Amino acid sequence: MDSPRTRLAGTTTLLTVVLSATVAVPVRAHVQYVTPGGDEMDPLGFLVSTLAEPVNAALLAGGAAVGVAAVLAYLRIRPLRHDVLLLRQLLAGYRDLLPWLLRLSVGLPLVGAGFAGYLFTPAFAPASPTLVRLFGITVGFCLLFGFGTRLMAAFGFVVYLAALAVSSDLLLAFEYVPGFLAIALVGGGRPSADQVVARMADDGRTFYSRIDPFYRRVAVPFVERVDGFREYVPLVLRAGVGVAFVYLGVVQKLANPGDSLAVVAKYDLTAVVPVDPALWVVGAGLVEAAVGMALLAGVFTRLFSGVAFVLLTTTLFGLPDDPVVAHISLFGLVSALLVTGAGPLSFDAWAAREVPDAVPDPLEESPSAAD
Repeated sequence: MDSPRTRLAGTTTLLTVVLSATVAVPVRAHVQYVTPGGDEMDPLGFLVSTLAEPVNAALLAGGAAVGVAAVLAYLRIRPLRHDVLLLRQLLAGYRDLLPWLLRLSVGLPLVGAGFAGYLFTPAFAPASPTLVRLFGITVGFCLLFGFGTRLMAAFGFVVYLAALAVSSDLLLAFEYVPGFLAIALVGGGRPSADQVVARMADDGRTFYSRIDPFYRRVAVPFVERVDGFREYVPLVLRAGVGVAFVYLGVVQKLANPGDSLAVVAKYDLTAVVPVDPALWVVGAGLVEAAVGMALLAGVFTRLFSGVAFVLLTTTLFGLPDDPVVAHISLFGLVSALLVTGAGPLSFDAWAAREVPDAVPDPLEESPSAAD
């Protein structure tokens, strides 16, 4: 019979494939945050006409060739081996703060969304602003304080799925899916209210330990059940963030070239890099899609997480009226991947078995139920 871990891995892989197919449906994208949109254009015709230009084709092919050559050269030569290993060890050393980082990544944008009156994404503002504000502020602050962390994450996940069934605009905030799931697996960690309550309830000398009805009957059994799945947190994060980046590249840019060209024109991006505006759109779309696919496959996960962080940073600094709070979740989850690495079912995990000085999985050691 298959083990629970095997079933989880198979289910996660299947969900990733299904969700990747789902996000291919064109819906309103992040460009709508900063521009009302552009002219309707045929995506396939736009792509063909862009690639038909010799200069555009040469620049794209040359960039792809340089990237592939750099990866192959690194695998062959493995330069700066000690530096890379030390960097991995230093980043993995923050694993005890991973729950706190995840809580900040999801809690802060939820609070911001609550005060702003939208649900998960500025593109979706339901007709009941009071309930939306109450949800965002309550769940967000509970996650920030680490109070009822797993319960709040599960509740947020259910609300997200229910809202997604109502409006496909929620795909713009797809990173909440891996965020909620990862928090449900790792719990509040430290510092958190949950840790304080757990320590009080676990100490039989305290009065609170004798009256707490929740800790031993619910919290400890639940943690014991999910602890075996904590090693899949990196897989959950990179699968979700990877899908989000594929969505941004394919749906936002390649499938909506008119809207993307409007962004290029609004911010005069061709003055920054003097190339054809169409090449801006296609190049950016392909880069984001490539980063997403690399994260999905777990190829040089920390490297491509760093690339994703740079892409997000340049977007926010380059587009001054882009709502920063709407991107905090992606910033945080990408940062979390810098700590966790690829985890199981990844190219990096396969490569680690072939390299004797590879760093172990940073989430291999799980904290106790009291944490």
